[in-house]
Amino acid sequence: MNKSNFRPWYTIPYMIWIAFFVIAPIALIFYYSFFDITGAFTLSNYVDFFKSTYIILTINSFWYAFLITFFTLLIAYPTAYFITKTKHKQLWLLLVIVPSWINLLLKTYAFIGIMGLHGPINALITALGFDQQQILFTDFSFVFVAVYIFIPFMILPIFNALDQLNPSYLDAAKDLGASGWTTFRKVIWPLTLNGVKSGVQVVFIPALSLFMITRLIAGNKVITLGTAIEQQFLVTQNWGMGSTIAVFLIIFMFIIMRLTATKEIGGKKHDKVK
Repeated sequence: MNKSNFRPWYTIPYMIWIAFFVIAPIALIFYYSFFDITGAFTLSNYVDFFKSTYIILTINSFWYAFLITFFTLLIAYPTAYFITKTKHKQLWLLLVIVPSWINLLLKTYAFIGIMGLHGPINALITALGFDQQQILFTDFSFVFVAVYIFIPFMILPIFNALDQLNPSYLDAAKDLGASGWTTFRKVIWPLTLNGVKSGVQVVFIPALSLFMITRLIAGNKVITLGTAIEQQFLVTQNWGMGSTIAVFLIIFMFIIMRLTATKEIGGKKHDKVK
């Protein structure tokens, strides 16, 4: 019997996994979004989401996700480029990946100690003759810690794109008299844009739904969609409103995935044809 006849059977475990751990949870969230805090069927949750409070919350979430993604990309791109030019690039890449193996909660608590009033940063500030500064529970501390956490996930796809870049393109640009900036703008950046898109995707989407860092580092002074979902489920016990916010968050994520998606044609990655 032809081996291709068994091919559909290979997908059964994958389809079961998708059905139970992706489709079913999303369906449950969508189902609960139609109930109020008393368990009665309602559409008011969707109406309430478009009120000023949740609109401002959504805008703030996108703003902080944009800041985190922007600064992560600003640091990750030159870092990835530097690593590709080093002799032991695999070792340097490993050093970048290792911090991502540490539990997120442990890293967050480490930054609480570092940025606290009695931490090493304030110790250095006082040693220089200045007063102690409240670094924790600020927008700066939230964005800084989030950028640190997400940097490895931005570096990896950009490194892969840069590492696969054909050096002959750079030599050709140099022979044609292109400056370093022109070469980057016309050759390097377009050819590594798929890596940038992948990095933006894996950073922006989780940054949009952060909630633990907002509590521990920002002290709930930064409220995101993820924080709002947590409060609705665990504090107010309004599962309907929490599910409604989650539904819109899922929609936003799918839109972002669509905008940053790439497509393989002929064995090479290309942007999706508009």
